[in-house]
Amino acid sequence: MIRKILQVKEKSLREVSKAVHKVDKKILELIEDMEDTLAAQKDPEGVGLAAPQIGKNIRLFLMSFEGNDKVIINPEIIKLEETPIIKQKSKKRQKSEKLLEGCLSLPHYYGPLKRAKKLTLKYMDETGKSVTEEFSGFLAQIVQHEIDHLNGVLFIDRILEQNAPLYHFHGDEWEEVELV
Repeated sequence: MIRKILQVKEKSLREVSKAVHKVDKKILELIEDMEDTLAAQKDPEGVGLAAPQIGKNIRLFLMSFEGNDKVIINPEIIKLEETPIIKQKSKKRQKSEKLLEGCLSLPHYYGPLKRAKKLTLKYMDETGKSVTEEFSGFLAQIVQHEIDHLNGVLFIDRILEQNAPLYHFHGDEWEEVELV
């Protein structure tokens, strides 16, 4: 069943989610609803969905990007790795890459965020099995974005924290949004 995605003004999105103690029938039904909901997102298309975004404040999220479909329950980041700054022959430093990030709870708004480029995550999968896995690049960014949701943090908070620009994509045009 496709669920309604809560928008940024919803107070429950600011709550820290509770741990899942066991994967039971209710959790499996919720996962199925979340899979349906994420798959239905076409404008904009989503790559991740956290349970709080559909009104369930539990530590569970899905990610789906280029064949990397995962159900992640009770995630715990074990290790974060920043991309090292590379010294070039000209002795100029290469800036770390920022990836454009958006959120289904704030559709059509995007901003360049700096996040750790690699992480090691311990979590429980939908069978209740404990998994430790490494994520890098865009997948690491998705994981960090979704964990933020579980901690009551929205990507707009990270935009403000990093003093990054925010853009609204409307039709086929980008417009910078003034943040106060």
